[in-house]
Amino acid sequence: MRSPIISSVFSPILRLSFTNPKCLCSLSIPPAISEPGILEKPTSKVLPHFLDDPNPKTNFPEKTSPESGFPGNSSSAYPGYSQDTVPTSQIHEETAPLSQSHVIDALLCHVNDPKSALKYFKWVEKQRGFIRGVDVFCVLLHILMRSPETYVDAQKLINRYVSGDSGPCSAVFFDRLINGAKRFDFELDHRVLNYLLNGYIRAGRIENAIDFFNSMICEDVIPWVPCMNILLTDLVRRNMIDEVRDLYNKMVLRGVYGDRYTVHVMCRAFLKEDRVEDVEEYFRETKERGDELDAGAYSIVIQAVCKKPNSNLGIQLLKEMKERGWVPSEGTFTCVIVACAAQGNMVEALRLKDEMINCGKPMNLVVVKSLMKGYFAQGNFDSALNLFDKITEDGLVPNKVTYSVLIEGCCNSGNVEKASELYTQMKLSGILPSAFNVNSLLQGYLKAPLWEEASKLFDEAVDCGVANLFTYNIMLSWLCKGGKMDEARSLWNNMVNRGMVPSLVSYNHMILGYCRKGNMDMASSVFSDILERGLKPNVVTYSILIDGNFKKGDSEKALDLYDQMLSLDIALNDFTYNTIVNGLCKVHQTSGARNMLKKFLEKGFIPSCMTYNSIVDGFIKEGNINSALAVYREMCEFGISPNVVTYTSLINGSCRSDNFDLALKMRNEMKDKGLELDVTAYSALIDGFCKRREMETAQDLFFELLEVGLSPNTFVYNSMISGFRDLNNMEAALVWHKKMINDGVPCDLQTYTTLIDVMLKDGKLVFASDLYMEMLSKGIVPDNVTLHVLVNGLCNKGQLENARKILEEMDMKNMTPSVIIYNTLIAGYFKEGNMKEASRLHDEMLDRGLVRDDKTYDLLVKGKFKGNQSPVKASHG
Repeated sequence: MRSPIISSVFSPILRLSFTNPKCLCSLSIPPAISEPGILEKPTSKVLPHFLDDPNPKTNFPEKTSPESGFPGNSSSAYPGYSQDTVPTSQIHEETAPLSQSHVIDALLCHVNDPKSALKYFKWVEKQRGFIRGVDVFCVLLHILMRSPETYVDAQKLINRYVSGDSGPCSAVFFDRLINGAKRFDFELDHRVLNYLLNGYIRAGRIENAIDFFNSMICEDVIPWVPCMNILLTDLVRRNMIDEVRDLYNKMVLRGVYGDRYTVHVMCRAFLKEDRVEDVEEYFRETKERGDELDAGAYSIVIQAVCKKPNSNLGIQLLKEMKERGWVPSEGTFTCVIVACAAQGNMVEALRLKDEMINCGKPMNLVVVKSLMKGYFAQGNFDSALNLFDKITEDGLVPNKVTYSVLIEGCCNSGNVEKASELYTQMKLSGILPSAFNVNSLLQGYLKAPLWEEASKLFDEAVDCGVANLFTYNIMLSWLCKGGKMDEARSLWNNMVNRGMVPSLVSYNHMILGYCRKGNMDMASSVFSDILERGLKPNVVTYSILIDGNFKKGDSEKALDLYDQMLSLDIALNDFTYNTIVNGLCKVHQTSGARNMLKKFLEKGFIPSCMTYNSIVDGFIKEGNINSALAVYREMCEFGISPNVVTYTSLINGSCRSDNFDLALKMRNEMKDKGLELDVTAYSALIDGFCKRREMETAQDLFFELLEVGLSPNTFVYNSMISGFRDLNNMEAALVWHKKMINDGVPCDLQTYTTLIDVMLKDGKLVFASDLYMEMLSKGIVPDNVTLHVLVNGLCNKGQLENARKILEEMDMKNMTPSVIIYNTLIAGYFKEGNMKEASRLHDEMLDRGLVRDDKTYDLLVKGKFKGNQSPVKASHG
């Protein structure tokens, strides 16, 4: 860039003097040039374009007296010279304002005496009308850099100069310094550039600093590493991380990697963006180059990797620190301990805790909190409490965070009693519980469940003003899931009356509660409230409503809601996809579910085993085993491995379709894949073979079930009892019932119905009556099948009056007898020859609105009813 001094409208002689400064320096005083305009007050035409401040005090606030630092008579126009050596004509002329060219000439006369040059500059800048320009300042800086004694003076001048806002931009300043050095034969001292860079940083002119840094790099002037570090630090503080990377990379390209402090700065820059991997890579490269490192650098990197967390690398770096002879700080130890505990490595966490204490570092609450959380995560409840007792004995005072971890951990561990005790202890120690503490304990009480304690705590939190929206939502969620919708609505009103604004989560809880109760009208009403309030229903809202409508059997409404989601661009999640597939299967639209799944796959849905299980089970329940097998093969081709539920459904379907070879094939395939049959799978197989009356195979499967460590349930025993009953092996059926009682397996309605049938067929009416009374005493209500068994058994034994009493008992209990019960009684009276009573019962049946079936017609018209048919078998098929 061409110097503006040379390009200004100066006289040819003055231009010559700038080109050859030696001729100026040979004069004892600045020459009195007679050319017009040179010593007159400079006009705007001869002023360089960058002079924009007529008041030199703007950039140099110090006040100097006329006498300060200037030898000789104070009236002298040129310090350092006696008045006698200056012509009188020149003294008069010197009262005119000094131009930039006069000052530069005078400074160049002191090129070998930097201190005199500085004195002259200080004198001239307080003269009337003098306007300080950047070229004058650059010449002075070059002169000052010729002597180590004036380095500090140069720094001070630079700091004062750049602290103002009237100087030129940093790029102009840089160019003038470079051009000035070339034109006036100065050797460019890189110190002055670094002083300027540092000055811009100190003045907070960060953009100027960046520009100046880049200018230095372009001229192959490498900034000092300390200056670079200061600049990078300031950029990190301002979150200008991209600029940090750019400047550092420019230095690296020139072979400058910085020092140990640079390592600190760059690691902190990476951490600002949570780029832990970059920290690891940078630190590894630094070590490989053999660059200087210190304990601080290690501490920063350990902090970074432990934040990830990567406890193994943290432990390794901690070991390296100690091998280099550095003792890790308390904070460094703490970072690694926290990472170890978070990753479940409690052995290392405890070892490092002991090592920290042995190194003279005190135990702190951060370590305590992390260790307690680690213990709780492992289910080591006692160790967490023992640690708490130990620190209190050692004088470490727990804070709110310590208590919060303990209370939450105890509640999650199911020890809500201890959590309550700690909550009380915290309050007695003067620590006010937070909403987090209240919410943790509240969830613990409700999980227990201890409703009274939860209600009391909630009321206390509300009265104290601690309860927040999350507190109310916890209570709402519990009430709604429990179907207590009246209480939930009351709580809702209380929340609103206290100025609490329900969130979408609150509304979703209410919708879920009404859906579980099957009250879809109220669920839809709450949904309308959401829209009226201007809230936007989310995927959870729609998923709950879709599921509720499917369970209610309203697939059309459910699919309408699905279409609404699509129109509103609400992204479906896995729960929504699975809800729709499962819902369609539940309402016997399994083929539609399969087609819907194909559409979902096109939208990017990745089905799970649960998704396919719903479709397989749906086809099984519809009796379509072939379609179920097709879906099974499809899921295998898709790369999804069938699980126990899949095979259980297929085994159950195979048994229902009387394809026992396929059922056994599925069982063997499960074993080959290392899957263990569960009770449900064994139940399906055992029940199937019992229905086929292959009791030997059924018994083998029963004992196999015991061998693998499973416990047979009521369904399994009922299958065995029914199987032997169907073989008319009443003795074996009673043996299995006795085993069932001895194994502590409870009898249900089917058990009692089957046993009563067994007793009646065996002619043991008293035992049958006793079983019936036992069933009633256990609160098991008989259904039409059970009562048919009783009626049929009594009729077969000729006890029609007792059988008719069963009918009267049903009337008293507002139970409507089934057609098969009437058929049995009518057949009994026909057999006895009591046509009148048979006809009356027939008319009564019709009066009750029951419809005659084929057996009724056989009785009345053809008289072909077979009274010895098993009523249980006839009822259950």
